[in-house]
Order: sequence, then structure tokens, then C-alpha cells
Amino acid sequence: MSEIRQRFKQGKAELLDHFREARPTVISASRLMKALARHVDTTLSQLWHQAALPSQAALIAVGGYGRGELFPYSDVDVLVLLPEAQARDEAVKSAVSDFITACWDVGLEIGSSVRTLAECITEAKADVTVQTALLESRLLCGTRKVYKQFADRTLASVEPESFLRAKTLEMRQRHEKYEDTPYALEPNSKESPGGLRDLQVVMWVARAARLGKTWTELSAKGLITPFEVKQLQRNEGILKLIRCRLHLVAGRREDRLVFDLQTAVAESFGFHASGSERASEVLMHRYYWAAKAVTQLNQILMLNIEERINASESAPMRPINARFLDRAGMLEVASDTLYLDNPHAILETFLIYQQTPGIKGLSARTLRALYNARGVMNGAFRRDPFNRDLFMEILQQHEGQTHAFRLMNQTSVLGRYLWVFRGIVGRMQHDLFHVYTVDQHILMVLRNVRRFFIPEHAH
Repeated sequence: MSEIRQRFKQGKAELLDHFREARPTVISASRLMKALARHVDTTLSQLWHQAALPSQAALIAVGGYGRGELFPYSDVDVLVLLPEAQARDEAVKSAVSDFITACWDVGLEIGSSVRTLAECITEAKADVTVQTALLESRLLCGTRKVYKQFADRTLASVEPESFLRAKTLEMRQRHEKYEDTPYALEPNSKESPGGLRDLQVVMWVARAARLGKTWTELSAKGLITPFEVKQLQRNEGILKLIRCRLHLVAGRREDRLVFDLQTAVAESFGFHASGSERASEVLMHRYYWAAKAVTQLNQILMLNIEERINASESAPMRPINARFLDRAGMLEVASDTLYLDNPHAILETFLIYQQTPGIKGLSARTLRALYNARGVMNGAFRRDPFNRDLFMEILQQHEGQTHAFRLMNQTSVLGRYLWVFRGIVGRMQHDLFHVYTVDQHILMVLRNVRRFFIPEHAH
């Protein structure tokens, strides 16, 4: 046992040291996470074979570990799957207990559950958190036949519609807990809006709906474009890299980019203070841009998957004008290439959003069209007098300015049209007075100026 403990400790230390000295790139973080998972796989296999468990038992990686990736100080979640006939056997129970104890003894921070297949299905139906963890699994030890039966039964027990509702509600509650913004001063790189969890939710819902297990598979099903796949992979990689460096600097599992750690994490990237900004502000600017992109892509994908699951792609539509439709309260473009063919329609989107009763947001098709038309918003677009008039009309509407401008910022239109505004998107100041990024503060000023003219805010 001491030999296994020493090998595990030394192997993990070597992997972390190599990552610490390596150039901070997305590839280096990906390699570290996969190497850590393989290192833990090897250690668990050795301990499993020493425990002499029944041949029909299986050790299964679940949750984040089930994806085959581990952050430096993440928990290792495993399921010990026992055959029904031996689940109550005292000798088997003792062997399982010894195995779990051995895991802790060698230094593995393990989260374990011990169940039969029937118990897995019962627990999964009763608790969506358990169901989610079991969706992402890998066989570590045991027979593949037993594991396949587990994987097939687990997936078959998931009802896509109810799972989507549960995960959407869970995501909204999590966003509210973390201030409902990706721009908080001390964001949680995993749980905050725009964090890694938002990408995981998309993949869980897609798995539950049998739409794919990777971004590439979702692209093959027509849910995302090849361009969006690249953007997802890039921004997911940036968030993973930041979280890996954060764990390393903290020396423990720490997912919050707290003030006390921001400078050290920034310096681990090689960022340095300049005359205009601190090293921590450079790091956070990079984080906020990635979180903003994840927020946009999460919204597009969740709406797309919801339409596919609920078969609402054929929902009744009411024409608003030749360019836009009302699809069940969501503003929809009449053509996927509307903004490329008619760039003026980009700003018109937000004017119609303000002016049309019953419109509560933009559809997935509209969000995607805006996301893919960012290149159209160039110097000529900004100088166009027609666009200037549209922009002023949005600003001068009787109501809806705050919602419209926040939506314009969220979809990257505001920073593309007002180029100087783009420079403050995701820009923070490292002090407790500025609670949000500069762009969010500016939008709050716009909201407060607007309130001077609203009777209920007369006080």
C-alpha cells in the first residue's frame, strides 16, 4: 500500500510540476487533465485488483471524472456496481469498504457510491443530480458486458423532456446564485454564468436526447455550425486553462477567481502590470471575453436542443414584416442569411424587439444569425447614416432601452457598432468599488438616466 501511495503522490507531483513550468496554453491544460485522469485510473485499478471483489462487479468513473479529465484538485467520483446476488453479502461489503478506505489512504479524494443496477435506475429517477452523474461514465475495472448493460439501462431511463426542464431550472437557479452575470468581480470559473458548467449542461441535455456526446457530433446533427464548434472548443479551452492554473496557484480545489488569487494566477500566465492596467486586470479581461462567448453559445444551443426535443421547430409563426417573424413570443429572422444580405436588419432587430408587444427574446435562429454576422459590422457599417438613425431610434424609444441595450451587448452588437464601447467590454478595475465590469456599469448608468423619466422612480 505504501508503494502505491508513493507512486501516486510522486506521479501527480511530476505532472503538476511539468504543467507549472510549461507555457500556459489550452493544449497544455488538456494534456494535464487527461494525464491526471490516466494516472488516477492506474492507481484505482491496482487497488481494485487488490480488493478481490466479485468478477461481476465493476468500477465505473462517473461525473467529471467520467469524462476522462481531471483538474488538479478535483474530486474523483466513482461508482462500485455490484451484482444483485452479492450486494448483501457481508464479505463483499467488507471488500468494498476496504477498497474505499485504501483509496483515501493513498491520497485519492474520492466520492464513492455503491449500488446495484436496479438501485442506480431507482436513484437516477428520483434525483436528477444522480441521473446527470451517471450519464457521463467510463469503465475502469470489471467486465465490459456488465458496464454496457449499466450504460444502456441508465440512458434508457432518462426522459429527455423532463431532464431538459430540470436542468434548465437548475441552471437558472445557479445563475441567480452567482449574481446572474458572467461579469462579477470574483466569478466562479465553474459555476458562474458563462463558466464551464454552462457548457456541461448543454452536453448533458444533448446526451439525454441522444443527439451526441461531443461538439462534433452535435454539429453532424445540425445543432451547431462548424464555426461555432471552433468557438466552443476555443473558449472552453481558455476556461479550463484558467481553472487549472487557479487550482495550481491555490494548492487546493478553488474555482473562484478571488481577489487574493487573481494576481498570482495572472503572473502564472506571464502577465505583467503595465502603466494602464494590473496583471490581474489582463487575466480577468481574458476570462470575461471567454465567459461572454460561452453565455451566447449556451443560449443558442439550449434553445436549439429545446426546439428539437419538444418538436417546436414547426411552432406557428406570425409575420411582423418581410424580415422578421414572431415564433411563439421569440423574434425570428425570416432567413438565415438575413444579416449578411441586409446588414441594416441587425440594428432593426433590437428596434422591433422594443416595439413589438409579446416579444420576450430572440430565437435560436436569430441568435445564431447575429453570432455569425459579426464580420459584417465593420467600419462601413458603423459609418452608415441609416444605421446611425436606427441606433438613435432605439435610444429614443418610449420604453425598453435597458433591455434592448443589454441584449445588444450580450449578442456583441453594441461593441461592434460602437467601437469605443468594445474596448470596455469585460474590462474590470481591481477594487471593491467597481462591482461589475466597465460595460455593465455603463449600462446601469443608461438604466438610471432612463429612470429619471419614469413616474414610479420619481423618488
